[in-house]
Amino acid sequence: MDVFERFESEVRSYIRGFPDVFTAARGARITGRSGREYIDFFAGAGALNYGHNDDAMKRRLVDYLAGDGILHSLDMATAAKETFLTAFHDTILAPRRMSHRMLFPAPSGANAVEVALKLARKATGRQRIVSFENSFHGMTLGAMAVSGGSARQSTIMPAVGGTTFIPFDGAQGPGVDTLDGLELLLSDARGEADQPAACIVETIQAEGGINVASMEWLRRLQGICRAAGMLLIVDDIQVGCGRTGPFFSFEAAGLDPDIVCLSKSLSGLGLPMAMVLVKPACDSLAPGEHSGTFRGFNPAFVTATEALRFWRDDALEHEVARKAGIVHARLDGIALRYQEVARPPVRGRGLIQGLPTASHAVARRIAGEAFARGLVLESCGPQHEVLKVLCPLTIADDDLAQGLDILDAAVAAVAAA
Repeated sequence: MDVFERFESEVRSYIRGFPDVFTAARGARITGRSGREYIDFFAGAGALNYGHNDDAMKRRLVDYLAGDGILHSLDMATAAKETFLTAFHDTILAPRRMSHRMLFPAPSGANAVEVALKLARKATGRQRIVSFENSFHGMTLGAMAVSGGSARQSTIMPAVGGTTFIPFDGAQGPGVDTLDGLELLLSDARGEADQPAACIVETIQAEGGINVASMEWLRRLQGICRAAGMLLIVDDIQVGCGRTGPFFSFEAAGLDPDIVCLSKSLSGLGLPMAMVLVKPACDSLAPGEHSGTFRGFNPAFVTATEALRFWRDDALEHEVARKAGIVHARLDGIALRYQEVARPPVRGRGLIQGLPTASHAVARRIAGEAFARGLVLESCGPQHEVLKVLCPLTIADDDLAQGLDILDAAVAAVAAA
């Protein structure tokens, strides 16, 4: 690791928990220069829902490159984008009766959030945004300004204001509906100018510790937004693209968001790509009012189109539900057996599951033990005290079982110590 220590900035983070030089990957396994093979329960922080180097996506990309396909196009029309627009509409939007238009910002999730905030403020003529404590929406200044978790605790706190934070579902204990506070806030607003433009929400606070909002809470939130003339923005960057089972995480609640932010696994193969879905009535930005040099990255359009094959039927959705049951049962057993270090209950939905531990130090030790045994696993939460299982949706049953066995052994080792 000497080259990285000598030449790369101190800002690097994941490398510190996964000290190997990775050289190849396929499916749910990564190979390091050390000769070790690791099972991947990290999946590029959710950017690799379909695993590493999917054969069909890779073939499409190689053929496109070999045929001198357009690589960079800003927002000009290309055949690759045309194909993706049509396929995404026909495969995802039309079956769900969604009339949203597709907007391509610069290619990261934070860029999608920035555009969503712009759209909401211009469409409503209002400025204030409602967000939630413990949320995470990205590391650009605008995205940090609506993040209620560790990003806001940074020494580079953004100067961008205009955000009101309220507690997330369940944050104040059972039986307390945190949306009562939102309704009180709205009733105290001093005229139209003081009303919020939008509310931005994650249906599952992924970086915040796998905090899962109930369907009833989400539906009530949408109702409050509608009544107040606020737009509802769903940040589906980490928990969309099938992570909870359906393509969108909000489908189970029957939500109809005004704006949806997507990125991470949207391209299918891990190529940078982001997209904002916006209802026509909220499509408020004039030509050129948002821009970005790399918003037309055509290789990502190519692989993203191929990734849509997983959504032509409900087979993957059923597989996610089946594997989620396996993961939850195993984590639940681990939490109950090793209460010296674990803090049940396990929480999550689909294939984003969290195992709370006693502290950040404990979670870090468990993740270190897991890596030494051949498992890539990260932590999340306000103090990084929750171990996050974020394996590829397509992970083979044998790999899933072996990864869970390694995690079990790692927790046992730390508990014994």
